Amino acid sequence: MNTKTKKRKTNWKHYLPFYIMFLPGLAYLLMNNYIPLYGLQLAFKQFSYKKGISGSPWIGLKNFKFLFASDDAFIMIRNTLGYNVFWIILNMVLGVAVAILFNEIISKKAKKFYQTAILLPYLMSMVVVAYLVYAFLSADTGLVNNSIIKGLMGKDTGISWYMESKYWPFILTFVNSWKSIGFGMLLYLSSLLGIDSSLYEAARIDGATRWQQIRKITIPLLKPTIIMLVILNIGQIFRSDFGLFYQVPMNQGKLYSVTQTIDTYVYRALLVNNNFGMSAAASFLQSVVGFIFIVTANAIVGKIDKDSTLF
Repeated sequence: MNTKTKKRKTNWKHYLPFYIMFLPGLAYLLMNNYIPLYGLQLAFKQFSYKKGISGSPWIGLKNFKFLFASDDAFIMIRNTLGYNVFWIILNMVLGVAVAILFNEIISKKAKKFYQTAILLPYLMSMVVVAYLVYAFLSADTGLVNNSIIKGLMGKDTGISWYMESKYWPFILTFVNSWKSIGFGMLLYLSSLLGIDSSLYEAARIDGATRWQQIRKITIPLLKPTIIMLVILNIGQIFRSDFGLFYQVPMNQGKLYSVTQTIDTYVYRALLVNNNFGMSAAASFLQSVVGFIFIVTANAIVGKIDKDSTLF
């Protein structure tokens, strides 16, 4: 009996440091993910500062109506879904391509330089990115107008970028890819480094070209990682990067037709109405739609290849 008790004490002391290290992560998980769930009821209430969350009256689904009652409802939903669908595909292709090219670099110094250069935009604040974009696209002092359009092309007047909506789908796509490609590249590169090099050696002995090695070895072995990341990104398909759609276009009203998304619409509505119920309803709806998309995508993948499913 004493031996068992001593053994249990020894095991408990052995694992105690791991439990202590786990506590900060557990505290963050509780505060950031679970405690805020209490506020979800705001989506179905008319919030009153005096009565608080619990005392505010229930109003059913009225907070959800404002998302679809506006004339901009179609525009914001179209932009949110359209951009995300295109960017999921584009960033997946670019991430895989850059990871494969990066893996071909032999020099360690060159690898460190390119890795830093590619990852740096991802670490930048969107506020900094917005002012970098403005430095290029400003009508009066922008680099594009003064150095390229007026300087190299010889035109007298530049383009008022922040007044022309037709350019912004391409600008937003470029900024999004430039900022996020570094992180995606690292995820795919980590999978690439785990591929057995003997597979490539055998392929070279058999006379396979570099493109054939990529198509027959690299891409198939990257498929689980690609599917996992695509499914996770699909879960965010009804959300948008607020900084990208609000700060980068400088909140210009002329650009709302191509920059208005659910997140920016809710923010602008809150500035006018100061209604927390509407904001909670929008977040709740985005979470539900994201969950449905993830489950659906995972089920579709499961019917094609069960080994590649996320859960």
